[in-house]
Amino acid sequence: MFGIGMPELLLILALALIVLGPRKLPEIARALGKGMAEFRRATDELKDELKQVESEIDESSPQATPRDDPFLAKNTDPAPTTSEAQPAEKSEQKPT
Repeated sequence: MFGIGMPELLLILALALIVLGPRKLPEIARALGKGMAEFRRATDELKDELKQVESEIDESSPQATPRDDPFLAKNTDPAPTTSEAQPAEKSEQKPT
């Protein structure tokens, strides 16, 4: 779980029993379990809501095209390769 093995877990439980006592330990464990369950429920609800919003966005917005978005138009232009750039440089140079 958190890299805690069985010996470490037993040591932690023994220390908790000594510090808290046998009467308080079950109450605290129950409260901790309820808190973790509530946290898990809240995170699951948040995940579901985010998935729902994501699906609504995907359904409502059409696929962007380079005509719609200038950023896409810039990225779809092929970049000049080094072989295309070299002849242009050679033609600019004057032989001496």
